[in-house]
Amino acid sequence: MKFGISTFITDQGIRPVPLGKALEARAFDSLFIAEHSHIPVNRESPYPGGGELPEIYYRTLDPFVALSAIGVVTERLLLATGIALIPERDPLMTAKEVATLDLLSGGRAILGVGIGWNREEMRNHGTDPSTRGRLTDERLGAITQLWTTEKAEFHGEFVDFDPVYSWPKPVQRPHPPIYVGGGEGAFARVVRYGDAWLANGVPPEQLGPQIERLRSLAGRDVPVTVYGVPGDHGQVEGYLALGVERVLFSLPTVPEGETLEELDRLAEVAARYR
Repeated sequence: MKFGISTFITDQGIRPVPLGKALEARAFDSLFIAEHSHIPVNRESPYPGGGELPEIYYRTLDPFVALSAIGVVTERLLLATGIALIPERDPLMTAKEVATLDLLSGGRAILGVGIGWNREEMRNHGTDPSTRGRLTDERLGAITQLWTTEKAEFHGEFVDFDPVYSWPKPVQRPHPPIYVGGGEGAFARVVRYGDAWLANGVPPEQLGPQIERLRSLAGRDVPVTVYGVPGDHGQVEGYLALGVERVLFSLPTVPEGETLEELDRLAEVAARYR
């Protein structure tokens, strides 16, 4: 089983470059970072975690700028969004951003995607929350066309463009892996567009039956990465027994010194299972 980190990179925590160096030095295989373009002042959408919305949601750095900076100072670390909010993203620009990151990093980009929960945020991007699932599916279809076709075109309900040239093409073939986040409602999207399922903190006892249902629907062994895992031996052993591909330890957004101490602790947990 592989071990990575999931976190929010903000202007108040450790900076991207020292974080990337620290992760690679401690043999973590990947970094998945969250995205929010903004948070509306007047917000009615409830925070899925319950209670007040944590400040980190208000202060996230742009994920592709941050990952590019990390890519320059690392050689092996996989550079991933966890998650990119596809209903808030233009597919032409997103395809170029991911392909550029993949090229500059020598083929280390992963596009982790989801449909989001903050309805006010997505409305500011011109997205109707009630159709964000269908919109996401079309944008993912368009993005893969832009990555894999010299003269790409797409004609759908929400995305529509005649043949275009779009470079660079990604280094990875056929394209950078797409990790689809979400619960069982996202399984059809995983099957159609995903190279893996990004399960958000589902405990092992619940995850096992979900993996069985996903793989039955897909007719294949879909790889599973679990996002937001506490550094707890019991949880890790549960995921190990299920055969998940990767565990992403949840890293709090704190200053550099505190971050490095927590990474040392998490690296010790991971070392027990390598």
